Parts: sequence; C-alpha cells; structure tokens
Amino acid sequence: MTRRADPYRDTAVIDSRAPRVNQAVIGTVALLAVATGRWWLLAVLAAQLAVGLTLGRRFCLACVAYFELVQPRFGEGPLEDSRPPRAANAVVLALASLLYAVGEQAAGLAFGALVAALALLAAATGFCTGCEAYKLAHRLTGRPFVSCPIPGAGA
Repeated sequence: MTRRADPYRDTAVIDSRAPRVNQAVIGTVALLAVATGRWWLLAVLAAQLAVGLTLGRRFCLACVAYFELVQPRFGEGPLEDSRPPRAANAVVLALASLLYAVGEQAAGLAFGALVAALALLAAATGFCTGCEAYKLAHRLTGRPFVSCPIPGAGA
C-alpha cells in the first residue's frame, strides 16, 4: 500500500483515522485518571501532546503506534488538514492537570471528565468538538478557516 503523504514529514495533513485512534487513547486514559483519582495521568497526556506538537509525530506515542502498527495493515485513510486535531486536547488537559496540582480537585475532575467524554465521542463518531472550536475561533477572529492543500486532491 502506497501512502500519499509521509506521516512524519507531511505534517500539514493527516490520515483522518489517526486522530480517532489518538482520541480513543486520550479518552480511555483520561477516563481512567478521573475514575481512579490519578490526576497525574492527565498531566502525562498533556505532556505527551505537547511533546508531539512541538517535536513532531515521531515523538507522539499514539501517532507512532497508529502509523507503524495500524495504518500498514488497513491502508491510509482519507487525508485532512492536521491543524484542527493538533489543537484539540492540549489546552483542556493542561488546565485539568494544573487545577489538580494547585488543589482544585473538583474543577480538575470536571475538566478531566470533559476531556474523556469529548475524546471518546470523537473516537466513536468522528465528531471532534475541539476541531470545530478551532474552526469557529478562526471565523470569530475574522480569519476564515481554509484547509491546507491535500496531496493528490488537485488544486
């Protein structure tokens, strides 16, 4: 199976199934953190997202698992702009972790549960609330969201 986009070099686009796998991992771990009270799991998720966003997909554990284990077996899915899913969870996970760390357990629990619920919703249905918020923020600031070019899709 030939890839239209290299998952580690063509970072402007992403296989549309990759974020769903990532959301399943994030939702499951966030749910585990909320259910067990292990708030540090939320901090680990936030740190992992920050590292992946900063240093690239090679440093995102869920991304590497998808691109090396899942995609070779099932093939590349439809390509989409990678900016909205990259921004989806990082802020809320970091906020939940910070709230727990400063002693605001109820607020940290609420934000952790929000991440778990929305991530699992995205994994199950493909509807990414964070992605839609990203696009809406562009519109509200007067910058319409324009998807970046998708390889092989024509101009």
